[in-house]
Amino acid sequence: MKTEIFTFCDFAQENAGKLTVIGTFDTIIVSKIPCAHPQLSVVIRIRFDLWEFKSHTFKIEARNLNGELIVEPLRGKLDVNGNGNATAVTHLVFSIMNLNLSAEGVINFILFLNDKETFSAPLYVRKLRPPPVRK
Repeated sequence: MKTEIFTFCDFAQENAGKLTVIGTFDTIIVSKIPCAHPQLSVVIRIRFDLWEFKSHTFKIEARNLNGELIVEPLRGKLDVNGNGNATAVTHLVFSIMNLNLSAEGVINFILFLNDKETFSAPLYVRKLRPPPVRK
C-alpha cells in the first residue's frame, strides 16, 4: 500500500470514486492564540496492490509535539476490492469542525493501517506577525 495524497484543505468530497480537493494547505495562520479554526477537511488517498485486496483497519491521530491528542482518533475499516484492476484506491475524507489551536507549532496527523504507522503529515500553526514599522 502507498499513500498517494495526505493533505489538508478548505473543502473535499468523494463521489463515485472521484476525489475533489479545493484549497489545499499545510499552515494555518491565526491572529490570536488560543482560538478555534472553524473547519478543515483532511484527505487521504491510499493505493493498494492486488495482494492487499482484503479488509484493513485504519486509525488517524492528531498529536502536538508533546504527544498529546488534539482530537479524538478516527477509527474505521476499509474493504479493498480492485473491481478487476491490478490496484485499487481508497479515499478517506473527513472534516474537523472548530479545531482547538492552543499554541503555535505543529500538529502531526498520523495514519495507522492495520495498527502500523504508515504515514504522517504536519499541519503548522502560526500566529500572524504585524509587518515591521518603516521609518
